[in-house]
Amino acid sequence: MGFLDGIFKKKGIVLGAYMEGRCVEIKEVNDPTFSGEILGKGAAIIPSDGKVYAPADGEISTVFPTGHAVGMMTEDGAEILIHVGLDTVELKGEHFTSHVEAGRKVKKGDLLLTADIEKIKAAGYDTVTPIVICNTDAFKSIEGMTGKEVKVGDDILQLSK
Repeated sequence: MGFLDGIFKKKGIVLGAYMEGRCVEIKEVNDPTFSGEILGKGAAIIPSDGKVYAPADGEISTVFPTGHAVGMMTEDGAEILIHVGLDTVELKGEHFTSHVEAGRKVKKGDLLLTADIEKIKAAGYDTVTPIVICNTDAFKSIEGMTGKEVKVGDDILQLSK
């Protein structure tokens, strides 16, 4: 196989980093709902900043009223949930700002929500931010590209149908 053959092969569905920080395996998240993959397979980012961006092109399906989580459907059919922090629903929206609403079409890299990570930490919450593929069963494989520092848009999840 030539050097260029691998570059032009379709990689399946690739999701980009939705935050800056350290990308880790979802099994490392200190919450059994996420680490046990009850909601689906995925990854997580330990954020270095509180801006959450779209990991792919698609449509916003849900924006939680508390602003701590957002759901979207990618153009490739992946149902995604991004959940900022653990138990942060208890903050009742404090320290969160939504920049999108349900039904909005988004492009990879569009700003979805902002969280004040320092204030959330000061309130005693873990700020690890999982991304979950809620329709995991629709994919043959979901592989995380974890254990590294990521910038917004870096490849972090590869899904194969």
